[in-house]
Amino acid sequence: MTPTERALPDPLIVLVPGLGLDDRAWALVRQRLAGRVHTVLLPSLGRRAPRGTDLRVERQAERLLSELMGEGADSVVLVGHSASCPVVVEAASSHVVVGIVLIGPVTDPRARTWPRMLGQWLRTAPHERLRLVPTLVPQYRHTGPATMVRGMDAIRWYRTDQALASLHIPVVVIRGARDRIAPQDWSAKLTAIAGGCLQIVGGAAHMVPLTHPDAVVKAVCDVTSAASAAGPP
Repeated sequence: MTPTERALPDPLIVLVPGLGLDDRAWALVRQRLAGRVHTVLLPSLGRRAPRGTDLRVERQAERLLSELMGEGADSVVLVGHSASCPVVVEAASSHVVVGIVLIGPVTDPRARTWPRMLGQWLRTAPHERLRLVPTLVPQYRHTGPATMVRGMDAIRWYRTDQALASLHIPVVVIRGARDRIAPQDWSAKLTAIAGGCLQIVGGAAHMVPLTHPDAVVKAVCDVTSAASAAGPP
């Protein structure tokens, strides 16, 4: 290392849950991650949202970045799941974000209508593990169905693909092989736009953080290593 170079400090790993989920969705991932790990809960993405709350992706990203500033982090790897992926992408334009992991990313423009989204869910649900039900139901109840509907209604219009094009940081996209909510071609398109890496998890559906936490940890490690190799932001 030359005198003018400096090492990139270990980034803060920030986990953002998907629609209706909370920090319990990340429990197995947190147990396996070393270093600094923090979960951020946002309205509809971990917290109940009072009626009238602005749930647009741009506003959610502002809330996320405000939380990061409160943590005093100078380098961050953001990890999003499902409906939080657009928020992570929007927030990644901040200079403190050195890499992102997108698990089962949504907002495919071909599936932004409610019938299409419901169809994706119905084709995916049979492939999820029944043992997840006792874990998922209390989280959905805590967030509330009305909050979840309003949250998805705001998120579904966001163009994740267009926002990714402006990023120049390491990106890993994870998709369960049986996931129809994040189809193969959509996940591959996002990966190509970002110049990133697509990792397919065999046997998994949409709830990868709960069923295959080791795959998430590997992706986080890959992004962190790539960010360190790229140097300070």
